Amino acid sequence: MRIALLGGTGDIGEGLAIRWARDTSHTVHIGSRKPEKATDRAEDYREELTDRGFDVDVTGSGNEQAAAEADVIVVSVPPQYAADTVETVSDGLDEDDIVVSPAVAMDRDEAGFHYERPSAGSVAEEIATATPDGVPVVGAFQNLAAGALTDLDNDLDYDVVVTGDDSEAREKIQTLAEEIEGIRALIGGPLAVSGEIEGITPLLINLAMNNDGMHDLGIQFK
Repeated sequence: MRIALLGGTGDIGEGLAIRWARDTSHTVHIGSRKPEKATDRAEDYREELTDRGFDVDVTGSGNEQAAAEADVIVVSVPPQYAADTVETVSDGLDEDDIVVSPAVAMDRDEAGFHYERPSAGSVAEEIATATPDGVPVVGAFQNLAAGALTDLDNDLDYDVVVTGDDSEAREKIQTLAEEIEGIRALIGGPLAVSGEIEGITPLLINLAMNNDGMHDLGIQFK
């Protein structure tokens, strides 16, 4: 499988990229608005993993090329750019692809972080409005701490909730998520409940900010 991480030069994109590259045999493709930036970051990821003794397949290019050549397209850009990013790559998407939304819209004031629900209901649903008809959109990875992902010395032990209207696409992303060592993926329901999942993230950040030893806080359902 070929996985593209649009905005794969950012924290969450980096974390997912290096985890999939290390833990699976999938091809990982880093995308960026600036192809040279994606190429440079892909080289950084390869070097880090090679130094740790892993033989990996990580490449980089512009977002359009990354999406066109991928089976799974993870929109790991800031939420305010997510829909526009999908629109720019939409010509390269088809019904065999799966678009994944890990983004969460948040605001911060003196009290802490707050969920900023988009008018569409969630970032995942906002992305769906920009995705061509017939291309399934799945929400996943919204509650993972980027720092926990990018630190390969950190052993993960988290749950990921997967939402989507296409059951086959949802199950594929569930399987793909669980290929990352230390991740359990649970089906949360259709895309319409993605806002409830996204809304957990500000709580996790606020808890991490206000309690010692919770920097990489995640969730587990027991």
